[in-house]
Amino acid sequence: MSNEEYTPDIVSIIDEEGKEHIFEELDRIETDSGRYVALLPLPETPDKITDEDNELIILKVEEENGETYLCPIEDDAEFNEVGMAFEERLAEMFDFEEAE
Repeated sequence: MSNEEYTPDIVSIIDEEGKEHIFEELDRIETDSGRYVALLPLPETPDKITDEDNELIILKVEEENGETYLCPIEDDAEFNEVGMAFEERLAEMFDFEEAE
């Protein structure tokens, strides 16, 4: 068994209004449709944790002029396909089952 300490991958995103949002990157995948990341919002402080902080955010990775952008997935079929892929991978990684 490894004694390595868990170090999350932290992602900082600046929205269109200039506000910074901090996320933990849980996973990333690449499909024929593109590259995607699964993010979990991190609260500013532990006492500000809400139910929304547990909501998984899935974004598409796009590049333009050498810059990398994380964009919402506009196509419902694409979002559902990628969402199911992340759900399967994360269930295996974190050993959880979907609540009924």
